[in-house]
Amino acid sequence: MRSKPGFVAHPEGILVTNYHVLVDALTIDVHFPDGSHTDVEGIFKVDRARDFAILKLKEGFYSTLEIGDSSSVKPYDYTSALGYPSAQVMQQKDMVDGQLVQTYGFVLGIHSQAHPKIPFIYTTTPFGPGFSGGPVVNSSNQVVGLATIEGRSINLALPINSVKEFLNQKTTFSFQKLLNEDQASLEAMYYRGNYFLYGLGDANKAVTEFEKILARNPNFTLAHYDLAVAYRDLGMPEKAIDQYEKTLELTPDFPEALSNLGGYYFRSGKLDQSVELFKKAVQVYPNFIQALSNLGAALNKQDQPGEAIAHLEKALSLDPEFAIANFNLGNSLFALNRLDEAHKKFELSQKQGIDFLSMHWKLYEIHKKNQRHRDAEKELKTILQIDPFNEEAKKRLSELPTFH
Repeated sequence: MRSKPGFVAHPEGILVTNYHVLVDALTIDVHFPDGSHTDVEGIFKVDRARDFAILKLKEGFYSTLEIGDSSSVKPYDYTSALGYPSAQVMQQKDMVDGQLVQTYGFVLGIHSQAHPKIPFIYTTTPFGPGFSGGPVVNSSNQVVGLATIEGRSINLALPINSVKEFLNQKTTFSFQKLLNEDQASLEAMYYRGNYFLYGLGDANKAVTEFEKILARNPNFTLAHYDLAVAYRDLGMPEKAIDQYEKTLELTPDFPEALSNLGGYYFRSGKLDQSVELFKKAVQVYPNFIQALSNLGAALNKQDQPGEAIAHLEKALSLDPEFAIANFNLGNSLFALNRLDEAHKKFELSQKQGIDFLSMHWKLYEIHKKNQRHRDAEKELKTILQIDPFNEEAKKRLSELPTFH
């Protein structure tokens, strides 16, 4: 059982959800927050590339959400999403029990991803597992998007105007017809692979599915992109890099592929190439939080902390809880000898979960310079807890004044 949300767009029973919910389904059972449920009698429309479906519910009268105008959505506009977190959904016989959760955030921008002609609303509003297919609403509680792709600071909603023009369809077709059509559909294969990768965590099974797609169509951009993710999960960085490079050959402005490939180049010491990719990702998507932070880190490595600061401060203005950006900003400030400011950023990133050896060395240097010997000793002891055979830390500890 795969539980996914959707919403009723017309009171006579027109339901909107993701297309991928229908892949391999013989029937769909729809449950409502009041405990009632009904059947889906047919399919009005599917769009495999945009990942939406419009379904006909059993005859009745249903509560609806108001449809808004996604063309009016702008960066920094309020957004909220409604969903049923998958981990909290329980099924017993013909009953499905789960708690409706509402999350909040704001729009980061409207950009295409793998398909240049298919834009998405990028938002900070979190879509956890169990949100895709559900409504994304504006401050007037009008639906402006369909939650489609979920992830930290990368939550994509399909603009509702892409769906709205098909809400007055009159004729339906059956699930059996959809199943027959999906046998030859590369998009259906892609969503199966996507489910193996992100839903089941089975990267090997996902690789098999994505490779079958690419054998038939080597230009299927998303198969290359998610194949790279699968190879990453399998610990095969060279194969992941190759797939990200192929992704960008097909779609040069794919922001996540630019940033992810830049990350591989950064870790392998190809700093110029990584900076170029991060800069392009930010050019394409100016509020791309991870790319802004990654660009700051790469510029720090290039001994350009002054240039790094602006990118890191922008990332943190968009997401103050982004720990790695606080750490990277601490590194910039440390390199510029702004030690008190660096100290505050390192401590903040620690509270947010960062515990890097290099940060403790820098905190040690800050405390030593300010003659805070007890604090310096504490940092060296922390370094030795992380790395018990660190001879340099042992030597520095022996050189500190002793306390009684």
